[in-house]
Amino acid sequence: MSTRKTHRRRSTAATRRRNSADGQNPRRMLTEKQVLEIVPVSPATLWRMERDGLFPKGTFISANRKVWFTDEVVGWQNGVSGRRRGKHHYPKVEV
Repeated sequence: MSTRKTHRRRSTAATRRRNSADGQNPRRMLTEKQVLEIVPVSPATLWRMERDGLFPKGTFISANRKVWFTDEVVGWQNGVSGRRRGKHHYPKVEV
């Protein structure tokens, strides 16, 4: 019988980001329905914001399936101040 201890490292957000950037872990993808549950806008507004560069561009993974990467949506959320009202108070997304 072995008395060897096994150590498990805790996965932190920084580790997950680093690993996904290295290709070790896949990036989480969100469907339009999931994005609209997070971002309280209509589908048409989401489309306009994406078109105008005010929201991260989605990626087509098949002919009829568009997804957004979670880290990009979260980055956009962190950049929204929410202090201003009216047209185009969202930060421009750098491509």
